[in-house]
Amino acid sequence: MRIERRAEPGRPDLGSSYAATCAGCHGTNGVAKAPMVALAGMSKDNIVTQMKAFKEGKRPATIMHQIAKGYTDEQVDLIATHFASQKP
Repeated sequence: MRIERRAEPGRPDLGSSYAATCAGCHGTNGVAKAPMVALAGMSKDNIVTQMKAFKEGKRPATIMHQIAKGYTDEQVDLIATHFASQKP
């Protein structure tokens, strides 16, 4: 069963909650160590574009193409907004 959470006025932390799942590879708050891609400070549009490319199989990856398929467009938008607001 898939549980989908939507952005709610009283839940401004929802983006950071979703983004926390990225920490294992991309570091806390998206501050990664090379060779991993740092997401902190990356533009929201770039993150959304890259996630879409992973979802569609247009960008090669070892695992991101599978992970990206697990997020709705709204969830990707929340994650991208969170990382775009972080300091690199």
